[in-house]
This record gives sequence, structure tokens and C-alpha cells, in this order.
Amino acid sequence: MPRFYRPPLDGSEEDPFARDGEDKLIRRAYWLGLSDRSLVQLMTKGIGTRLSPDEKRAHLEDIRRAHLIDQVLAPEILPPKRRS
Repeated sequence: MPRFYRPPLDGSEEDPFARDGEDKLIRRAYWLGLSDRSLVQLMTKGIGTRLSPDEKRAHLEDIRRAHLIDQVLAPEILPPKRRS
């Protein structure tokens, strides 16, 4: 069973990751309206940064954007440290 991110239960259904009792996204239209590029940016530099890799993967699969998993979960390549 997928392990989805669970936003804090503060009574707000405005969180784009909020789900109902049957694990269905409440704001699914929000996600479906995003371009692939916008979605990758949201997941890597925006609100998706709070999700674990497993939660990101489950979310992308749920919104039928599994083809973006490699872009979203690509390891960050850091430049080599300079010797002083």
C-alpha cells in the first residue's frame, strides 16, 4: 500500500496534499492542472521538499506522473570541494 504524505491535521483542507478517509486527494484538480515542469519544480524546490522520497514517489504515481520520478528524485550532484 502506498505511503502518502499526511499533512498536519489542523482542520485545513487547503493543503494540496490533503486526502480524504479513502486516501483520495481532495485537491486533485490542482495537481492535474500543473505542467510537468511546474510539478518537478514544486516537488524539488517548493512544497514537495517536505516529503520523503517514498512519499514523493507514491504521490507522483497516484497523480499518474510516474514518468517524472527520475527527475524529482535525481540525486543532487555537488561540485567538488576546492582545496585552499
